Amino acid sequence: MGEEQTGMQFHVTVSRDTNVEKAGRAVGNAVKEAFGESPVDLAFVFFSTHYAEDAQRLVKAIRHEVPIQVLLGCMGEGVIGDSEEFEGPAVVTLWAARLPKVHVFPMHLTFREEGNSYVMQGWPEGVASSTERPTFILLADPFSTPIEELFSRIDQQCPGAPAIGGVASGGADLGENRLVLNDEVFHTGIVGVVVWGAISIRTVVSQGCKPIGDRYVVTKAERNIIYELGGAPTLERLQTILQGLGADEARQAAMALQVGVAFDEHRERLDRGDFLIRGLLGADQQSGGVAVSDLVKEGQTVQFHVRDAQSASEELNLLLAKDRVDFPKEVPKGALLFSCNGRGRRFFAEPHHDISAVQKRVGSIPVAGFFAAGEIGPVGGQNFIHGYTASVALFSEPTEASPSHQPHSS
Repeated sequence: MGEEQTGMQFHVTVSRDTNVEKAGRAVGNAVKEAFGESPVDLAFVFFSTHYAEDAQRLVKAIRHEVPIQVLLGCMGEGVIGDSEEFEGPAVVTLWAARLPKVHVFPMHLTFREEGNSYVMQGWPEGVASSTERPTFILLADPFSTPIEELFSRIDQQCPGAPAIGGVASGGADLGENRLVLNDEVFHTGIVGVVVWGAISIRTVVSQGCKPIGDRYVVTKAERNIIYELGGAPTLERLQTILQGLGADEARQAAMALQVGVAFDEHRERLDRGDFLIRGLLGADQQSGGVAVSDLVKEGQTVQFHVRDAQSASEELNLLLAKDRVDFPKEVPKGALLFSCNGRGRRFFAEPHHDISAVQKRVGSIPVAGFFAAGEIGPVGGQNFIHGYTASVALFSEPTEASPSHQPHSS
């Protein structure tokens, strides 16, 4: 399916041919037919694990059929393309964009350990000189990438710049995943693009949770253990919350508990999207402390959350609908969708949930992505790596008030 217009143009195509060269030629030729003589400025290829060993041939076949300025991609346990989520079968999807007056700067980042820190190689030094706030679209290998190091560099060089993307999945160890940048296939690091210019890229990050109980200020904590909330043991607070839910709801909640850390505790009203969701790792009866999957500081505001299919569906639909209300003149023309490999059919008990939500709330536009081993996206103006999340990048023609046209402060 394609989206034709005088400016931006998007197209997505899918092949389920198990022959890697036929699959590559099929998706490449489909994009060439859709675009005609128009150049392909940016394209993403996502492919299932069936093509891992032949990824180089796949890339070669695609680029033989259609000239692409910047091609990125990666392997995934499942692949998302057009209007379907493919969880299991062999499939390749190619998403392509014509982006006039848009700068697309590719990069491959690698990391080397030196003592207690990492040295990053491959950072595009010219990016920080841009007068516009860029957007980073990133695909990372989980076994060789200290992703927080990159977030710190982005924050230093391009304050306020959002990062969106996903962590490659399907490989079980270092060197088993595949990342694509133009003609090359990499097994480690991060591939990505920095995008700025006449474009609006908005990010929607749905963490899939609903709050339960009251909010509390952390009054005693050490690293990732919260010992006291509002002067009382954390475990005692949690037990009180669960007791107030009723037996059945409490049992379900106990199996899907998360902790939400408010990114702006000074706000009078805190809604679902105002919390960074982190996993609950365990509790200690003796100390009354609860361990979470991130560092927590005294003075922060937290609220327990529950992650379930209904909450996840409600939040994704709500956030996508809110985007249309907030940006009525910037109609999305294409989208990239990075969905956790813990979502999908197993979580929602129905197929194609996340992509259906995008197309229901945003429109029948070209969408592609994959089921990731971690989702990248901003919450509260900061970039994070998430779990069980749907991270969406919405591409549209800009207006004067577009985020991408607001200069970043450096």
